[in-house]
Amino acid sequence: MSATHQPNGTSACAPRRHAASPNTVNKPLTPHQARLVVQNDEYAAFTRRILRAYARRVAAGDIDAITRLADLADETDTAIRNAVTGLRGQGYSWAEIGARLGVTRQAAQQHWGTQPCGGDAA
Repeated sequence: MSATHQPNGTSACAPRRHAASPNTVNKPLTPHQARLVVQNDEYAAFTRRILRAYARRVAAGDIDAITRLADLADETDTAIRNAVTGLRGQGYSWAEIGARLGVTRQAAQQHWGTQPCGGDAA
């Protein structure tokens, strides 16, 4: 097999690595870095615009869509429950979650802390 030569006279072939060479990559210095919050405000605003547009469509006479619009309330509650479960898993307290939702710690825990998350109940 011939190597392709570059204009500077070097070979275009990469050097061979031995399979038994030790991993020299350093582990992260801070293995539990916080995830960056990316555009949550913009995403929430986009979601509100879509929901409002759907409501206007139903209000304009699409009566069959009222059922699907009502189903979105269940989806929203499931999404909140999953988000709360994730926040609790990240170490946020019921007081912190309740404060963001405008309810007491106890109300947040009673509403979102007692039922399993995951969607449709059988």
